[in-house]
Amino acid sequence: MRIDAVKAALPSRKLSNEDILQIVRESSEATFDGDLDAAIKRIESWLTYSGAQTRYTLEENETPLSVLTGAIDAALEEAKCTKDDIDTLVYVGVGRGFIEPAGAYLVAHALGFKNAHCFDVLDACNSWSRGAQIIYHFLQSGSSKRAMIVNAEFSVTGNRLGNFALRHEGELTWTFPTYTIGEAATATIFSADPTNEWKFKFRSRPDLADLCTIPVNGFQGYCNQTERIGKNGNRFTSYGYELFEAAGPELIQVFQDLNPPLDKLRAIFPHAASQKAGDDLADLFKLRHLVSNVYPRCGNLVSCSVPAAMAFAIEEQRVARGDLLAAVVASAGMSFSAYSFTY
Repeated sequence: MRIDAVKAALPSRKLSNEDILQIVRESSEATFDGDLDAAIKRIESWLTYSGAQTRYTLEENETPLSVLTGAIDAALEEAKCTKDDIDTLVYVGVGRGFIEPAGAYLVAHALGFKNAHCFDVLDACNSWSRGAQIIYHFLQSGSSKRAMIVNAEFSVTGNRLGNFALRHEGELTWTFPTYTIGEAATATIFSADPTNEWKFKFRSRPDLADLCTIPVNGFQGYCNQTERIGKNGNRFTSYGYELFEAAGPELIQVFQDLNPPLDKLRAIFPHAASQKAGDDLADLFKLRHLVSNVYPRCGNLVSCSVPAAMAFAIEEQRVARGDLLAAVVASAGMSFSAYSFTY
């Protein structure tokens, strides 16, 4: 499978850590019980420790679709193809406006993908990885000739994350990751290439499913309820410390299972949940110099992390055709992936 083009588009509103702290302060003044200054300092310390610097969200004149359209148009131009050439359109990720129908149909309807079979893939931050694996097999089997994967992670502006109005400092245990999230859209075009084998490895830990959730109305009847699920109502609930504690050993194992030739790797794209966590993991393999992490610039881009990092690396000429690349992702679920391919 060949990547013909991968493009990322960011919305226009740039937020620093200081901006996030101010939003939390203003949102919490009427609701907080306790020392708000201490809570703000704690958030600031954790943001700095993680490596967060900036992130981008929608301006009033922007929509998820308008930003995604920019990424799609740029990818089509680079791949030298048209929308009519795309026979499979896959929408992946957490950010979405519809439960029914699949988001891919709404994108195809809005932008004029007339010949594309449409479906969605949802596996939290691993959604793009799972989508790429599925498309790889589609192209191998001949059931698709040219496919596009798109995502539009815009949960901050739509307030699906919420959580800026704190009630007490203890809420940070399951709420802090909210303040690391950024927004973006990506579009990736794939075509068949029998000479370019992709290798995928995945691991799943469903026993950790309640560590990171965004429930919908009526969720109670669809799960074994625990005290963690719904802790923030229908908003983002994420036990960041426990997630990272669980992710470390699993990511080491899944990367060892992949077993790429380390001396031939030219770049590694991690899921951008933390710069420090990514660097610490890379240090175990003496590979920090290869890590391309969008977290400091963009924050946690959810399922956009890997394709956005790849797009930026290509644009900045840090990656060239023929380079062996790898991605490593930890996701809610929990799921873990490592995969390698030649660009």
